[in-house]
Amino acid sequence: MPANPQTVTGLTLWDGDLDRGPAQLEWAGDRITAVTPVQATQAPPAEFSIIPGLIDTHVHLDSAAAASAVDWMTWPLITPASERSLHVVAHARTAAAAGVTTLRELAGGEVQLSAARGLRAGLIPGARVLVHGPVGMTAGHGDLFVPPHYPHRPPVADSPDECRKLVREWARSGADGIKIFTSGGVLSVGDKVGWRNQTDAEIAATVDEAHALGMLVAAHTHTAEGVDIALKFEVDSLEHGTGILQRHWDTLLERNIPVAPTLLINDAIADRRIPVSDEAAEKARAVVAERDANFAGAAAAGIRFVLGTDANGIMVKFGDQLEELRLMKRAFDWSSERTLRAGTSDAADSLRLTGTVGRLQPGQAADFVIVRGRPWEDIDVLTAENVVAVVARGQLVAGAMPA
Repeated sequence: MPANPQTVTGLTLWDGDLDRGPAQLEWAGDRITAVTPVQATQAPPAEFSIIPGLIDTHVHLDSAAAASAVDWMTWPLITPASERSLHVVAHARTAAAAGVTTLRELAGGEVQLSAARGLRAGLIPGARVLVHGPVGMTAGHGDLFVPPHYPHRPPVADSPDECRKLVREWARSGADGIKIFTSGGVLSVGDKVGWRNQTDAEIAATVDEAHALGMLVAAHTHTAEGVDIALKFEVDSLEHGTGILQRHWDTLLERNIPVAPTLLINDAIADRRIPVSDEAAEKARAVVAERDANFAGAAAAGIRFVLGTDANGIMVKFGDQLEELRLMKRAFDWSSERTLRAGTSDAADSLRLTGTVGRLQPGQAADFVIVRGRPWEDIDVLTAENVVAVVARGQLVAGAMPA
């Protein structure tokens, strides 16, 4: 039977691109059916407005969602996969309650894929989850979160043929895309940020196979050489992008490649706001210094930065995406509206979700947030305290609709 239509009327509506003024938003099931202007005299109190649900293009969901005495690196090793998938769902619900209704997991496996399928089927209300499967090398960034002698290791690929095989396996498992590594990382143990991760032949095989199967490729990179490699093999997004230099700007602009800047997490690790090793803090301080030197010019040149936090529920909480947007506004000298697009419509476009999420238009997903204030005019009002209600996939997942 068709779902009964629901409406919210008279709130000022920002549709992901423009302020549409007071409007009536109607939805049935999980889809918006109409957006209709209304007279301002019909509007409830002026402090309320509607925006699309936020989209975080870079998260990691496989961590403890409840308080635990076990450290974040040990927990996935000693917790059964069936139990971990419940924590993934809990993170997706926490994110949705803060207005983040779409998450892209960038180091996924069967745990995240299982949770994503349950959320997609509507078994439990929460954010929609996209999953990218990692293709990295033995002793590379993706492999160095696991102690070297621990027997149950995530898959790696150490030749072009192994890379192609692993991409095919991820595709068969239902992954939405692929994650590669063109440099070392900050939190991985025992490596260097500047390490090469895989050979050109391995990366070429991975990207070619992923694109042949219609999958996006996201490239983790913290170095200029890593950006060179990612652009050479035509990846679809840069994750962190610390090493972006002026020589990269023309290619990034020509291809309109999105970059997830992950500002908050690297600041937090560098400043030791969270418990981390001396090694991680030192690497983060170097990354932040290079990032700050490179990003201002890149933003002024028009490089396409989109919301991507690296949130894992530990260093960056689910809900901290709101603070990440404010950091982006200040770091890139953006208007509030430009900032909000980076977390809604442009983030959706970067994930090939145009027409699905990120905008409030008929036919799109009924994913929206009711807030106090107008965050496209002043992003500082977009705080957890000002989130009045969140609807994801047409269901109220947090708060209460204004009378």
